[in-house]
Amino acid sequence: MSDKHDRLLGLLVASDGWVTAAQLADHLGVSTRSVRSYVTAVKAGAAPLEVIASSTSGYRLNRDVYAGFLAGRPSRLADAESPRDRAYHVLRRLSDAPLGVDIFALADSMYVSESTIESDLRRLKGELAGSGLSLVRDGATVRITGTEYDLRRVLSRLFRDEGAQGFLALESIEREFSSSNLRAFKTDLIALLDSHGYVVNEYGLNNVLLHVAIAVDRAKNSLPSVEAASGDSAATPAGLTAGVGDLVDTHYGVRLVDGDVDYLALLLTTRVITRGAMGADAAGTREVPELAIVQRIVARVSEEYLVDLDDHDFALRLALHIGNLIARANDRSFSHNPLTRSIKTAYPMIYEVAVFIASEIQREARITVNDDEISYIALHVGSHLERESRRERRVTCALVCPNYHNMHVLLRQRLEAALGDELEVDIVITRTDVDWSELRADLVLTTIPASASFADNVVVVQPFLTEGDVEAVRRSIGRVRRQRRRIRLKEDLLQFFDASLSLREFHMSDEPSMIRALGERMQAAGVIDADYIDGAIERERMSSTAFTDTLAVPHALAMTARRTAICIAVNELSMPWGENRVNVIALVAFSASDRSSFQSVFDQFVSVFADRDEVQRLVRGSVDFPSFIDGLIHGIDK
Repeated sequence: MSDKHDRLLGLLVASDGWVTAAQLADHLGVSTRSVRSYVTAVKAGAAPLEVIASSTSGYRLNRDVYAGFLAGRPSRLADAESPRDRAYHVLRRLSDAPLGVDIFALADSMYVSESTIESDLRRLKGELAGSGLSLVRDGATVRITGTEYDLRRVLSRLFRDEGAQGFLALESIEREFSSSNLRAFKTDLIALLDSHGYVVNEYGLNNVLLHVAIAVDRAKNSLPSVEAASGDSAATPAGLTAGVGDLVDTHYGVRLVDGDVDYLALLLTTRVITRGAMGADAAGTREVPELAIVQRIVARVSEEYLVDLDDHDFALRLALHIGNLIARANDRSFSHNPLTRSIKTAYPMIYEVAVFIASEIQREARITVNDDEISYIALHVGSHLERESRRERRVTCALVCPNYHNMHVLLRQRLEAALGDELEVDIVITRTDVDWSELRADLVLTTIPASASFADNVVVVQPFLTEGDVEAVRRSIGRVRRQRRRIRLKEDLLQFFDASLSLREFHMSDEPSMIRALGERMQAAGVIDADYIDGAIERERMSSTAFTDTLAVPHALAMTARRTAICIAVNELSMPWGENRVNVIALVAFSASDRSSFQSVFDQFVSVFADRDEVQRLVRGSVDFPSFIDGLIHGIDK
């Protein structure tokens, strides 16, 4: 299938329900007619399996059927139909033939014309830019030059469809490189790593297994081995290195040369594993040089974002990760993170803190940090904040239960056991003559009927609490929290949004032009200066601020605005933004004085735009500023 068909499937994979042709067209930047033709082509390619369901509601992926379709697909070498797959096919053929390949024979074997092969070679040449590899032509013969290490790195990158969401499937690796039973190898590898006191990053492990499969495939076919692994191979415990080689021999009957084993062990130590939480490895405790860098950065995060990351264990874990990150960056081989987009969408403020940390690391270590690596930093930050965060303020309640053999005591105990994290019993009344108007609590739980005039916050429960009672109370707790949030949210939104900075159908050709146009309006309103606009454009170059498929939130890292404000453009026709197409562009000007109140608004604001249906409703229904605010509150509160 072609790139456009894969993108269509990617959108359907990411959607839980029906997606209309208009929504798909908007995201793909094509017409609805093109969408229908793509669907037809995908169905034809997957026949007789019906991978896409069609109805008047739009299109939906038949997930079970699609999983079967993927499992039954041949390797990419046998199914090189799209330009991307053909470029990968050509690279595989060249990697298997050190002396080169005749392009006419290559065209015949792929059932394409010589001009198509020439086009594929140009595409491959672009893919190789900056990789250390080159294509060399000698008449009709083309070969690839460069180190084996660089070749394997590019092979793994092109095999892994970086546009796809989710984890790299072991089954696809097995099909491609005839490397059976990777699951059993993985199980034994994890046991080996655990025995050496390492903590495993499961998100990156399958990518290393891809390199294992490549190494085994090339060894079996008597192709070159890695001359020497770059990086600090001496830092890898000898027992671990030898263990990896023994596992390959046990599972695949191949004894890899030292260079290959060192290379795989180095991949593990820089991409998949870290030492235990106290910084000990098999050889004992040693210094972590990146710890001082992290401690300086953590102090700056506290100043800039009012986020408390001052914890030694957190700093040590992050420092160990940063050490591996620096090694990967110097090696020009970043670790893929399948959760990057979901982290950006679900936790935008945590991601922003991670962007700030990454920018400081870039400056200190003089490296480049990409989106995948930023999202790994966000995982560290988010997991720490989750552990340290205080519970959301519990809903208070008054318990009305007339006394009879201390029945109220038993009822209170059962309530606290079932709902103690959500509910705080402030008042217990054991009389029947209740003055309902005096009960100052979010909820009233009562075993006797309440006065009708006070029924809004009253839940009648049984003296012996039932599962139905627990669910009724839990629903009321949710309603109380929504009411609180709605009131607070509207106040906050009106604090940061301004009718004069709200635009409809406001279009620019590219990201910098849009940022500058919105920024000039904020500058005219006295919110920011020209330096902030330049800072927002610089931040955009570092990592796209398209936090969802429909929303971009450009901003600068420095909090130098006179007040926090948002200049927003809402457009029915989407524009390209990074790898996405967005309908809403919200330039945010950060002020240090508003940090704490803005962070929660920012997360909720972004969450609305993760729902395509909600976005379309908001975009089409926001005819003016009041309707936009009301629609935004509805989207957050639904």
